[in-house]
Amino acid sequence: MLELKDNLFNARRSRNQPKLKLWRYAGLMLTYRCSAACRFCYYHCSPQASGLMSVETAIESWQGLVRIAGKYAKVHITGGEPFLYFDRMAQILKQASRLGLTPLDSLETNAGVWRNDNELRDQLRFLDDCGLDRLKVSWDAFHEEFIEVDKVRRFIRIARDILGDHRVLVRWEKHLDSPTGIRQREETQKQSLLLAALAADSCRFTGRAAEELAALVAKRPAADFRGRHCQKALLGSKGVHIDPYGNVFNGQCSGMVVGNINQTPLSVLWRTFEPDRAEFWEILYEKGPFGLLGPAQDDVFLPQDKYASRCHLCTDIRRFFFDKGNYTTIIGPHDCYGNNDSRTGGCS
Repeated sequence: MLELKDNLFNARRSRNQPKLKLWRYAGLMLTYRCSAACRFCYYHCSPQASGLMSVETAIESWQGLVRIAGKYAKVHITGGEPFLYFDRMAQILKQASRLGLTPLDSLETNAGVWRNDNELRDQLRFLDDCGLDRLKVSWDAFHEEFIEVDKVRRFIRIARDILGDHRVLVRWEKHLDSPTGIRQREETQKQSLLLAALAADSCRFTGRAAEELAALVAKRPAADFRGRHCQKALLGSKGVHIDPYGNVFNGQCSGMVVGNINQTPLSVLWRTFEPDRAEFWEILYEKGPFGLLGPAQDDVFLPQDKYASRCHLCTDIRRFFFDKGNYTTIIGPHDCYGNNDSRTGGCS
């Protein structure tokens, strides 16, 4: 297990200055492919998306986290939708078990990808045998637009029968009791339901959410975010997400690559991550997304009139940089920015 002083940034800090936290959790994104294309997606997951994590990448990520956090390491599997590639997930979990790695902390699913009760029961028993601590079902008005509520309800009943009520968590279960019927509504009606969902539960406006939802609640000009630096987000995340290609995202900041697990061990990435040194990270660390506005406008970026949040502004500018081919070692992959090649300015 590493110590805070093992990081280069931390080693330069005085005793009372904030430090980069140890990465104690890692979300392994098995795939970007998903049975849904939710408007609130932090990436751009969809049935057309791709990527499938290899066993080698998953195990290297898992072992790397253990090197950093020791017995406190917590790994969860997410996507996309992991159940689309259950066989690959099973290969990863079997290998992790053979190597004596920490048990799987949690698995996230939309509960919409399963064919019959018997197969689902077999899959859940396998996960139970692998030591899965929690099964997390994502459900809300955004998922309801793509997934049948009755199928989700049955998945949860079967899962709780096998794993127990306390190990099957639903985000957000209140929506199961009062579905909106959004799948059958006209677009104008959908907009009202989505607005209500945003008012009820917070949303991080990155990925598709920045492009399809943020405009519904955007009220603030970019200048309102002047001085809103990202020090807390960069230093205090306590974990990473690792995509199917091995790209490492710090905390929940999708589409900004710290490094790649297939090129550099995770423990080395943590040791050498200095958010106040590299140009792109330094701007976010010192000034936040508003600091990126100057370089973007120098390249003819046109900001939107209003933004919903600091993350919305950041994603808008990064999408512009992605289309321009700027900061290519950090801004990517395309799965976080969609495939709309017609953009030449900010997101609309």
